[in-house]
Amino acid sequence: MAGEWIKCILADACRSIDYGLTASASEYEVGPKFLRITDIVNGHIDWNAVPHVAADEVTAAKYRLYDGDIVLARTGASTGASAYVKNPPPAVFASYLVRLQAKPEFDARFLAYYLRSDTFWTFIRGVLGDKSAQPNASASTMTKAPLRAPKDKNEQRAIAHILGTLDDKIELNRKMSETLEAMARALFKSWFVDFEPVRAKMEGRWQRGQSLPGLPAHLYDLFPDRLVDSELGEIPEGWEVKPIGDMAEVLGGSTPRTDQAEYWEGGTHHWVTPKDLSALSLPVLLDTERKITDAGLAQISSGLLPKGTVLLSSRAPIGYLAIAEVPVAVNQGFIAMKPRPGISNLFLLRWASAAHEEIVSHANGSTFLEISKSSFRLIRVVSPSSPIMDAFDRVSRPMYRKVVENERESRTLAALRDALLPKLISGELRVKDVERFLEKASS
Repeated sequence: MAGEWIKCILADACRSIDYGLTASASEYEVGPKFLRITDIVNGHIDWNAVPHVAADEVTAAKYRLYDGDIVLARTGASTGASAYVKNPPPAVFASYLVRLQAKPEFDARFLAYYLRSDTFWTFIRGVLGDKSAQPNASASTMTKAPLRAPKDKNEQRAIAHILGTLDDKIELNRKMSETLEAMARALFKSWFVDFEPVRAKMEGRWQRGQSLPGLPAHLYDLFPDRLVDSELGEIPEGWEVKPIGDMAEVLGGSTPRTDQAEYWEGGTHHWVTPKDLSALSLPVLLDTERKITDAGLAQISSGLLPKGTVLLSSRAPIGYLAIAEVPVAVNQGFIAMKPRPGISNLFLLRWASAAHEEIVSHANGSTFLEISKSSFRLIRVVSPSSPIMDAFDRVSRPMYRKVVENERESRTLAALRDALLPKLISGELRVKDVERFLEKASS
């Protein structure tokens, strides 16, 4: 009967509850993908980052993941974390994951959203108690979680569709942004690492008025037609080798005393730590976990850095990168680069990414590697002519702005999903006229 809800436990909704494969991931692309706990990030699976595992046909068939499966972490700090498997490549799952497959009368994606609900997480926290050393829970224990669901599967599907539409758009934004990021990195490598436009002219692959794949002729006109020797090897004629300190003002930060309430309570200024960057999948910083007050800001010598500052974590680890899309103050774990006049912050961002090994080579430390501001400022960079720097910014800026736009939209969508999820899963917010809703949604 439409509108009726049933009560059971999670296990009652599953036709199969399985532990994963005990094996080690392979560094080679051999066998199926091997999904592990670490490959589940905020309910999302990036299959491109998932390694492979050597497995024979029988083993691969036993542990294979299918569209509509749900994986659930059963140990470690991620115990209880889950992900809905959607159109996976050939893949199996690791032993610290549990695979749930829904019974025909239950919608799998509805169950996946239930696993993100307060009801499920309240149960998990009760199960784990104070297991602070190494949290873990068995499959049989976790699937005893109380489940309340619409009896009508169409109503389950409608709830999952509402939430899934938001997640699907977030995923589409993520994929679009990753493509744009890859294009921008490839452009930087072509122009400033491989010097491809210059080599095309030198090798006779380009003549005035012609275009080469990827760029119109007027941009290739900007590049010289020969390479000359420099301290960094051959570079395009007319370009220079400069220390990065000549291209950006290099600054660091600090941490105001955490026991001083006046520095933190009611803070309005964004204060960044490497943790804020570690959570980013794209080099765009829109917000920070903590804010500081005017009094706290006064304790940081670099003050409030402007929007557009390039941030690089300088220790533990070196290499987290982002452009601040809001004014920020930074802690002592950063190299902050404020572009000097005529220098694109996108050039600095892409350079810091491409030069990661070079940057790390200038670091030192016994407990953990750290690069100082003084060492960083001396790192040598191949600096292009101003017209080419400007051209790179003009070509790559729209890509970056679209990434920022996607990130802002995805945050809005995620907030809407997180507001709707508990209301829909609990039945507080009902989906009216389910059949017509699904018919309209699929048309």
